This record gives sequence, C-alpha cells and structure tokens, in this order.
Amino acid sequence: MSRSDNELEGVSLLGNQGVKYPTDYAPELLETFQNKHSENEYLVTFNCPEFTTLCPKTGQPDFGKIVINYIPRERMVESKSLKLYLFSFRNHGDFHEDCVNIIMKDLVRLMDPRYLEVVGIFMPRGGISIYPFANYGDAEHQDLVKRRMLAAFRNE
Repeated sequence: MSRSDNELEGVSLLGNQGVKYPTDYAPELLETFQNKHSENEYLVTFNCPEFTTLCPKTGQPDFGKIVINYIPRERMVESKSLKLYLFSFRNHGDFHEDCVNIIMKDLVRLMDPRYLEVVGIFMPRGGISIYPFANYGDAEHQDLVKRRMLAAFRNE
C-alpha cells in the first residue's frame, strides 16, 4: 500500500538534501499529505523536545518542549515540514502562550483536523516554569476539548 506520486504531490521537503533552515517564522513551510485512513479516528503525536524561541522583551532564548496531539481528518502534516516550521520560531520573539496558540492555529488552518492540541513545557526563567495548553475540536469533539482542557490544569 505504498503511496503514488500523485499522493505525494506537495511533499517537497522530505528527502530534499538542499533544504535551508529558516531564520524567521515561516508557516508557509508546512506541508500535508493525504490521510489514507480517514474513516478511522486515531491519534498522532509529535514531540519536539528542543523547541526554542526568543523573549519578546529581552531577546533572551527560551527553551521548551512542544507536544502536538491530533486526530486527523483528510490531511496530515508532513513531519519534516513540521520540524522546519518549529525551527522557524528560533528567532521569533513571542511569549510562550503566544507560540503555543500560533502553532495550534497554523496547524488547524493547514489540516482541518477533528481534534488538535499543543502543549508547551518551558524551562524555568526567573524561577517560574510556564506550561501553556491550547486545543481545538470540531463540533463532534467539543466534549474532548473540554475534558482535555480540564486535564491540562496542573497542581504541582
């Protein structure tokens, strides 16, 4: 059940040895491919343990882990394009909460998933860790949106 050239149309970064890493926020890097199992509800998880961005006020680097969970519909994000997209935040100055919401909105716009969540687990700065959580669900997944939001509350 391998993919045809037609099914891989639009996937240009995977296998491309000449890819350049972006220096600025670049949502246009995101690419998708067709979900061959759209009749099934299943979960896809991406873990980016080396996410970096810049503090919008000081320009100091912020380090964190980004976890993306989604239930696909017809389109799925291609992982190399996602890696390059997340790398594009390297010189982007924004608060942690903004980055998580930007990533969520870009991926929802790109794929129109059934459900998607983005979790940020950032290293402490000034003695405080920040763990922003943003999620989206279509009409059929509103209960999941609420349950996952409640589950994300921490009381450590």
